[in-house]
Formats: sequence, C-alpha cells, structure tokens
Amino acid sequence: LLPNATLLHCDHNPGFHGQAPEPIDKNLKDLAHTMATAPELKIGLATDGDADRIGLYDEDGNFVDAHHILLILIHYLHKYKNMTGKVAIAFSVTDRVKRMSEAYGLPVEVTPIGFKYISEIMTQEDVLVGGEESGGIAVKGHIPERDGIYDGLLIYQFMTETGKTLKQLCEEVYSVVGTFVYDRHDLTIDNNLKEAIINKAGADGYTAFGKYTFNRTEKIDGVKYHLDNGGWVMLRASGTEPLLRVYAEGNSKEETNDILAEVKKTIL
Repeated sequence: LLPNATLLHCDHNPGFHGQAPEPIDKNLKDLAHTMATAPELKIGLATDGDADRIGLYDEDGNFVDAHHILLILIHYLHKYKNMTGKVAIAFSVTDRVKRMSEAYGLPVEVTPIGFKYISEIMTQEDVLVGGEESGGIAVKGHIPERDGIYDGLLIYQFMTETGKTLKQLCEEVYSVVGTFVYDRHDLTIDNNLKEAIINKAGADGYTAFGKYTFNRTEKIDGVKYHLDNGGWVMLRASGTEPLLRVYAEGNSKEETNDILAEVKKTIL
C-alpha cells in the first residue's frame, strides 16, 4: 500500500521497548527524530500495540495530538466530503470540537471517558466522528470502533487530494476554531492524596489555579474547569492506572505549560 514508508518498532515486543505503548509525544522520540531529520517524509503515523489509538507527526517533526486529528477528520468529512452526522466525544476532548461542530451545524454529544460509550452511540445513531483524548477515533462508513491505521489513511488521503501538508491542514482547522495547545500530566501520587484532591474538586473546593481563574465547571467524569482565558483544566483519577491525570489547554505552549504548573502547585 505504501511501499516507500519508513517503518519503526514493527517487531514483536510485548514490552514495547520498555515504555508505555500510548502513541503520545513523550513515547515517540524515535519517530519525532526521524520526521525532523528526513525531509522526504511528509507524515508520521504511530499507533499503540493493537493499532486502535493514533498519534501523528507533521513534516517538521511536530506532534499532532488526538484533539487536532479529530478536528481534521470532522473538517475533511464534512467540508470536503459533504458528510453529516452527530459528533460524539469523550469528556476530556477539547471544546474546539464543539466550536467546529456548531459552525458546521453538527450535533455534539459528550460522554464519560471510555470508548465503549461512544461505540454505543455509534451503533444506535448516525455518527460522523467519535473520539477520545487518548487517540481512539472512529468514523462514519467504517466500524463503530477505534482504528488508528484507518484514521491515519484518511488523513493521508486528505493530504493527497488537496496537495496540502499536515501542517497546512492544521492551519485550516485553526481558521475555524482558533489556535490551541493541549497537554496532559499523569501524576503518580499517594492514593490518599489522590482521593483527597478528587474529593475536593468534586466539592468545588478549588476557586482558582494561581492566576488562572475559571467561570464554570463540568462534572461528567472528573471535573473540568473552563478558564477565563479561554482554556480549560481537568482533574480526573485514571480508571486503568494508579494516576491522577491533569489535563490542560491554552492558547500557546508556554501558556499551557504555565497552567499545568499552577494547577500542580495548587493541588499538591
């Protein structure tokens, strides 16, 4: 299918070379380096071990996370392919998806964390795209389940049809929803402290995170704080690992890093 593809880490290794298999930037340094040093490569695709979750790199070696991939797929399928349907997203997905869906007249449903909730909607309703922050994305016309390889091929098809780079596709998305930068810190902390933080968040015990104030909260699965600067913060205990997850979105990498630092300073 792609005879000129450069393959990395395609050996059978149940230990995943000693690192977590989640296809996020911190786990993909070899791919990032390859993309940054091989100008002939136009897109880098990473999946986890069973290929249901996806992460991408653009032609300059910049990571393209699941939030951006979701937005690119919605944009491509609706604006270029004239497809419609509901957009189903997990609670930890960027609110920019709501912004794009509203601009395109597409209904949105937000679910708790876990792709099973999205799959259930997809089997019962007309869903254009369903996705979660961890990289699991399903699209209309395929199976109602995550498929990282299929998602990657769709975006490669988008690039081929338009002659645009992945970076240019991200710019198209930004023209609709504005620029943003997302990150997540997974904190390994004492279980009692983790429970205390989650309980305090659930009881509205936090009024600000340093200089970052918020105007409303949501509690679908964890607690999401909508910041006055247009970004957001979310606190949630992992359902699969002994971790406290701290999610954040800002208007720039520097701002997002600062938000995360202020949140950790406040809660720890």
